[in-house]
Amino acid sequence: MRIFVVTKRTLIIVAIVLAVIVTGVVLVLSFSPNAAAVSSTALVEEYEVEVLAGQRKEVPVYSVDRSDKKIALTIDAAWEDDKTPFILETLEKYDIQATFFLCGFWVEKYPEEVKSIASAGHEIGNHSATHPHMNQLDAQGIQKELEDFEAMLTKLTGSKTTLFRPPYGEYNDTVITTVRGMGYEVIQWDIDTIDWKEERSAQTILDTVLPKLHPGCIILCHNNGYKIKEYLPTLIETAQSQGYEFVTVSELLLEGDTIVDVNGVQKQA
Repeated sequence: MRIFVVTKRTLIIVAIVLAVIVTGVVLVLSFSPNAAAVSSTALVEEYEVEVLAGQRKEVPVYSVDRSDKKIALTIDAAWEDDKTPFILETLEKYDIQATFFLCGFWVEKYPEEVKSIASAGHEIGNHSATHPHMNQLDAQGIQKELEDFEAMLTKLTGSKTTLFRPPYGEYNDTVITTVRGMGYEVIQWDIDTIDWKEERSAQTILDTVLPKLHPGCIILCHNNGYKIKEYLPTLIETAQSQGYEFVTVSELLLEGDTIVDVNGVQKQA
């Protein structure tokens, strides 16, 4: 009878071979079409498990998972006002609706422009009362910022908003949970014109923005953007020529049961 002696060296070699085989199988499964297809039910279950386990960070909406070619143009207004009439005229010319995120002190300083934005049928979003760093506030401070803004807006337009954009794009779990608990959706953007930088030319902005257009995208502009008079008409014309339809953020958002994935994409549950 032959006796096989298994040495430590042999065991190590066998372990390495088995590890290579298992890794190969995992890679094949990972790249197979069936493995890549995850049902919406599975996504929701994964989301719920992560939330319950405290492993998931709260994320605002950066874009929306849509099959049509609807997109949203958003305009933040916190400082000057000299270009707002041009923006409103341009939007009317191309027959599109946008979403304006306004700050409270801007609302107080330019009440007639607020009325013009609302009367033109554009959507108004809450951009806080004083433009603070929201992630440095507690829940009570966050609530006060939104409530103070709503009081100003309601006084001028008679209506409230259901959208909030945090100043500087800054947020944390407290901001998101507090704001959503107040009945708002938190809106960011996935295409940034960066039009607040004076050195950026209109062509640079267009070269940056236009290639990134996709269904469900949210574009960020500023009412005092240095080159907005030069780039905005071309941006709109080009997007429309490619078959895109501009809608308000509320119209862009999905209805029914939804989730926001780790990349900030709102999806149907």
